[in-house]
Amino acid sequence: MASPTSTNPAHAHFESFLQAQLCQDVLSSFQGLCEALGLEPGGGLPQYRKMKAQLNYWSAKSLWAKLDKRAGQPVYQQGRACTNTKCLVVGAGPCGLRAAAELALLGARVVLVEKRTKFSRHNVLHLWPFTIHDLRALGAKKFYGRFCTGTLDHISIRQLQLLLLKVALLLGVEIHWGVTFTGLQPPPKKGSGWRAQLQPSPPAQLANYEFDVLISAAGGKFVPEGFTVREMRGKLAIGITVNFVNGRTVEETQVPEISGVARIYNQSFFQSLLKATGIDLENIVYYKDDTHYFVMTAKKQCLLRLGVLRQDWPEIDRLLSSANVVPEALQRFVRAAADFATHGKLGKLEFARDAHGRPDISAFDFTSMMRAESSARVQEKHGARLLLGLVGDCLVEPFWPLGTGVARGFLAAFDAAWMVKRWAEGAGPLEVLAERESLYQLLSQTSPENMHRNVAQYGLDPATRYPTLNLRAVTPNQVRDLYDVAAKEPVRTNSDKIDGGNPAMGSQELLRWCQEQTAGYPGVHVTDLSSSWADGRALCALLHRLRPGLLEPSELQGLGALEATAWALKMAEYELGITPMLSAKAVVAGSDPLGLIAYLSHFHSTFKNVPHSPGGLEGPASQGFPGTPSAVLFLGKLQRTLQRTRAQENGEDTGGKKLRLEVEAKTPSTEEPPVPESGVPPTPPSQHQEAGAGDLCALCGEHLYVLERSCADGRFFHRSCFRCHSCEAMLWPGGYGQHPGDGHFYCLQHLPQTGPKEDGTDPCPESQDVPTPDENSMPSGPSTSVVPQEGTSPVPNPSQPTRRLIRLSSPERQRLSSLNLTPDPELEPPPKPPRSCSALARQALEGSFVGWGMPVQSSQVVTMEEEQEQSPSSSEEEKEAEETVALHSDTEEALLTLAKNSGTMSKYPTWRRTLLRRAREEEMKRFCKAQAVQRRLNEIETALGELEAEGMKVELALRSQSRSPEQHKALGLEQLLQLVQKKNSLLAEEAELMLTVKELNLQEEQWQLDQELRSYVNQEGALKTPADRQAEDQLLKKLVDVVNQRDELIRFQEERRLSELALEPGAQG
Repeated sequence: MASPTSTNPAHAHFESFLQAQLCQDVLSSFQGLCEALGLEPGGGLPQYRKMKAQLNYWSAKSLWAKLDKRAGQPVYQQGRACTNTKCLVVGAGPCGLRAAAELALLGARVVLVEKRTKFSRHNVLHLWPFTIHDLRALGAKKFYGRFCTGTLDHISIRQLQLLLLKVALLLGVEIHWGVTFTGLQPPPKKGSGWRAQLQPSPPAQLANYEFDVLISAAGGKFVPEGFTVREMRGKLAIGITVNFVNGRTVEETQVPEISGVARIYNQSFFQSLLKATGIDLENIVYYKDDTHYFVMTAKKQCLLRLGVLRQDWPEIDRLLSSANVVPEALQRFVRAAADFATHGKLGKLEFARDAHGRPDISAFDFTSMMRAESSARVQEKHGARLLLGLVGDCLVEPFWPLGTGVARGFLAAFDAAWMVKRWAEGAGPLEVLAERESLYQLLSQTSPENMHRNVAQYGLDPATRYPTLNLRAVTPNQVRDLYDVAAKEPVRTNSDKIDGGNPAMGSQELLRWCQEQTAGYPGVHVTDLSSSWADGRALCALLHRLRPGLLEPSELQGLGALEATAWALKMAEYELGITPMLSAKAVVAGSDPLGLIAYLSHFHSTFKNVPHSPGGLEGPASQGFPGTPSAVLFLGKLQRTLQRTRAQENGEDTGGKKLRLEVEAKTPSTEEPPVPESGVPPTPPSQHQEAGAGDLCALCGEHLYVLERSCADGRFFHRSCFRCHSCEAMLWPGGYGQHPGDGHFYCLQHLPQTGPKEDGTDPCPESQDVPTPDENSMPSGPSTSVVPQEGTSPVPNPSQPTRRLIRLSSPERQRLSSLNLTPDPELEPPPKPPRSCSALARQALEGSFVGWGMPVQSSQVVTMEEEQEQSPSSSEEEKEAEETVALHSDTEEALLTLAKNSGTMSKYPTWRRTLLRRAREEEMKRFCKAQAVQRRLNEIETALGELEAEGMKVELALRSQSRSPEQHKALGLEQLLQLVQKKNSLLAEEAELMLTVKELNLQEEQWQLDQELRSYVNQEGALKTPADRQAEDQLLKKLVDVVNQRDELIRFQEERRLSELALEPGAQG
């Protein structure tokens, strides 16, 4: 067949346009195409129709068919929905181009301005299933043949911009390059319209362009005037992206991608990375596209230690400035990390080049992320109305580990285009804004799991995308402040802000509640929040009211005040999940009234909604535990169970599981009640602690203010001090242990084993110095690893010599770097790689079919076939992609056996791709879940730090107001209680997140143990040595323990679900 280019010059321009891989080539080929056809670029849908009529050969027809199918959807009304609407789109990023294409399909005139003149970003974006389908429907495979072949679910930003640019040009969008939008030019008089302020001086046609819709997609650095932006701040987070040249060799294609591995559930991988290279990361992702793309989160101390950062500056901008980053050290850093993650299979890593010809590598800060308070506004002047909308990063800056940026960006582009359609239909400004803000509320909650499953039905109408859609969630009255009319009368509006907290609680309200709860108990008379609690009876009465089964009032006879108070504090922690904020001695002595008030307020906030029967001692609480089971309570019990198990393994007497009154009665009155489960009595308090009884940190010895107190095993710490003695990581509830030998606290990863080692591995890898990388892999700067030394303390305190974290000064760290403590590499255990996609595919296969080699159920076959039909692609490209991903040999064999036994060998390639796709989705889902939890934990830690600082000021003011009027004291106390309430709420949320972390850890641990156990089970019995049998038994024991823990977690979640159902209105009926 003759080439179409031989008979029609326009065909050659069109083919060049389809294949162009540079922005300038796209523009020049499209200009040539329009000149050959006698058309003017930027003519809207009429231009598209004329071009389609003249280019009717086979290659063009396949593209027109796809675009016509999209344009033929009823919502676009044949391109007449917005014919009288003029739009200006700012920014040619993926979201700006996607929004421009939708507005063009609606029939609007669309002008787009972009300050750049080329696309050069190689970074790779993760695509949700609906974005893949959406782009395919726009002809993505015609513009980029490798688009999402096989199981690929990502694309480079540059390629995505190129294919969307081509779509926008074909649909008649007018695009101006090298033009910067600087602001709006309001209409000077009645009858004129809104214009844009642009630099440098634009052409007269563009300078005089009047529009009634502005869509800003210019990125997070630019938000139009009038929009309010809120900052969401977490702990310091340094991201690093790097692109290496992809030579597309056979060896490179066989290296599996890493959809995401995070420290939060796979600590062993990152510990191996640290030991092998000295690199300390939180997560890492590897995608293979036009380049080999890696993105990771690095720890600041690691970057300083390895010489990547010259100095430690408190200002983030200065810390990551080009003057403070050593390029050569950064390059060695990312090379070593990428080489380790891929087991060196990528060969010599050559850097791709950015727009300036430099290695494409950058370090960036995502400590804080910006989010617009509203997604749209309306401005009106001299009768001319302007609708403003935000899409992309200037609406919500994405948290990169979640891979939500382009997916939610596309959703926002669709929602903005829907808003413009409603605007063109004549809906009122407030109605349009209310609908848009209702959709905006859904955006941050969207995920592939909670959207409509059938991605083929997705369209501009929000009802096709969101299952739980309520376009009236925000009322017009709530968005009046988003309608700005120049020189209008002030409008009195109702507040549309949702009260995020509970009403303010004062000391008098707290006192009344305590009096109600303790009324009727003999010998208990609560008249204040200090001395009335000194004998311990009031606290025991409160506890009995909430949990009558714990004791009988008669049991208090003959019990001392200190013993009764200590017992009540311990039971509140063990049975109600309310951790102490002061010691028993402080309660009895009345030396910490603010701590007691804060502690009692925790009872009030937890149980204030529980109905109370004043007629007798047996209230509703006697029917069982009131309210929903607390995550804090579950984690506390889990922590004590782990301590008890370790103590039993060490042959220690753990005592009873439940702390009883008779045990406490024997406790000497000069000490805090011991923790029987730990098997190790706590270190006697120092002289300062004897005086303050909880006012001093048990680790640093500094003063503890009320909001700073964290309690563990009967002692009080600063949150910032309560860290792993080995790696100095923050210790979370249920994730630490105390070593019986040295008394220090450790994270579970570094908790030393007291019994004989089960294998030759080092139980505490970071107790050794981090190896200094050689010149071929890492910078040769000084190593600043910390080597724990027994008895070392920054503050001399002979009564507590082993309770201090080691804090070394810079000179000390410098001197330590000269010590040769690098372990012998031959003795190092091989690093455990992250779970690969093929490994997850094996797991998916086991979960999908009844058994190995058994005929598959027809419904399961249909499911896999349906999944494949939803994402069709050419067979040639699929074959190419199949070669890039290898399955485990046993998985491959099992799948082949399944296909043979079911008589459907022709379906084997489809099943294989579906299996790998499921595995990739599962891997990404787990990674995103872990990163969302990690981000929120960081935000909570930052918020708690701010609360502690504010609480310290309030507490100091209260203590200095001893002679102030009572009104001032009451006001200060109310402020303190509000802060305590916020802290308790954050701690409860933190505990909920830690349950998720525990679930992820147990899943990973069970998978690892299962894989190790398989290697022994698959061995022939005659070949097993006694050591093999012993190792198999130990693995089986560990596996059973992990399964039991997962069972307990599931049981707790089910119990809480049932409790929540029981508390719902009408549940009793």
